[in-house]
Amino acid sequence: MTEWEKLQSGQIYNDFDDDLFRRRVEAKKLFRAYNKTEDDETDLRKQLMTDLFKNVGKDVWIEPDFHCEFGKNIVIEDNVYINFGCVILDCAEVVIGANSLLGPNIGIYAVNHSIDADERIAGGCMSAPVHIGKNVWLGGDVKIMAGVTIGDNVVIGAGSIVTKNIPDNVIAVGNPCRVLRPITDADKIGYLQSK
Repeated sequence: MTEWEKLQSGQIYNDFDDDLFRRRVEAKKLFRAYNKTEDDETDLRKQLMTDLFKNVGKDVWIEPDFHCEFGKNIVIEDNVYINFGCVILDCAEVVIGANSLLGPNIGIYAVNHSIDADERIAGGCMSAPVHIGKNVWLGGDVKIMAGVTIGDNVVIGAGSIVTKNIPDNVIAVGNPCRVLRPITDADKIGYLQSK
């Protein structure tokens, strides 16, 4: 297997592999070009996202400065907003569900270096997918670790470090991130009735 195939299948791989380096360079060219665009260059932004990501839906808005590792493992569904300073290390699949809102300085890290120093120095890495459900709001500076699934309709409080799965329909906060409480009808503020 190639190192890319090992990475894709969640096996231990060599982070210093030449092919992986080349893939990172291609991703950097695309996200750097994206980061230089202006807000009114919507067609160019859409084309760059299409070239960079595995799949990108309709009405996706990403504020510069955006960075990712490969891009080709990222799926962004419809109607997603990603605020300034997002970093996605997509060494495994990263899915961002429809109608999600990502605050500033989000970090999504679908990879871990080897804990053993000798293995780490030699380039040992392993990856695990990150799945963010639909209708999710990640507050500013949230970090999501490899292997985490966040359910639908979830709010993750600002500054949280998400190391374990989070179920649907809850508010979760902290380091490590824990469920605070369910989201209920009592959380409605009357906005839809006022429209």
